[in-house]
Amino acid sequence: MTRVVAQGTFDILHPGHVHYLREAAAMGEELYVIVARAENVDHKEAPICPGAQRRDVVAALEMVDDARLGDEADIFAPIEALRPDVIALGHDQHHDPEAIERELGERGIDCAVRRASGREPRHPDEMLSTRLIVERVLERRS
Repeated sequence: MTRVVAQGTFDILHPGHVHYLREAAAMGEELYVIVARAENVDHKEAPICPGAQRRDVVAALEMVDDARLGDEADIFAPIEALRPDVIALGHDQHHDPEAIERELGERGIDCAVRRASGREPRHPDEMLSTRLIVERVLERRS
């Protein structure tokens, strides 16, 4: 059975997240999602929603077999525990696939790293970015 791991912040779930997780699920038979802890998010604004809430919302999606919070100290610890066959990266995630593969090799994990595709909005008002959703809320509520 092919085990896939996807990961992300998943702050305000939107259609782009759903697209990414559907593609990740299609890469195998089991999909595990690692939801980043707020203290590990250093490449963008910190998440608005608490980690447990973000995990629970992701876990409720039909394509997700299990969702868990990431490790506080070592982002690779959940991957070591899960031993996936595939790590599915989002199309716009900042991760370097080669660096991930090197770290996996150093930890003795034989795992492919693949990148999911992006998708375009289906209508002019559709937002595929948490940042855009937050900006719209601020604009309309300010």
